[in-house]
Amino acid sequence: MKQLAAAFFMFLVGVLPSLGAEPVTVTPAQADTWLAATPGVQVLDVRTKEEFTVGHLAKATLIPWTDKDFADRAVKELDPRKPVLVYCQGGVRSAKAAAALVKLGFTDVRDLAGGILAWQQTGKPINKPAPKS
Repeated sequence: MKQLAAAFFMFLVGVLPSLGAEPVTVTPAQADTWLAATPGVQVLDVRTKEEFTVGHLAKATLIPWTDKDFADRAVKELDPRKPVLVYCQGGVRSAKAAAALVKLGFTDVRDLAGGILAWQQTGKPINKPAPKS
């Protein structure tokens, strides 16, 4: 009986954080305000390495959604107790990645609607590599 109770408890610990939790989709303006007002936000870029090197949001961590070890890297490199903003190029990959983060136990996940393209269209800055001389 104790083993059954322990197994049930472990099941609840694994499932409860994701029950009812969903990522919140935010516009670039909402994301900008949230980033400025929320200390400790983690910014996650889920694009490819090539896309990242062209330009990315400040303080972004790159973990490509298409990598087979996305979940393992996310758990190792990010803190599930801290808020995270996820973005990609246009919003498709980041929506999938944000949902995956919630299932992994991340408690405050925001998905940037329209991705970095929408961010740039609203005039928000990105970090670009220095021009080659």
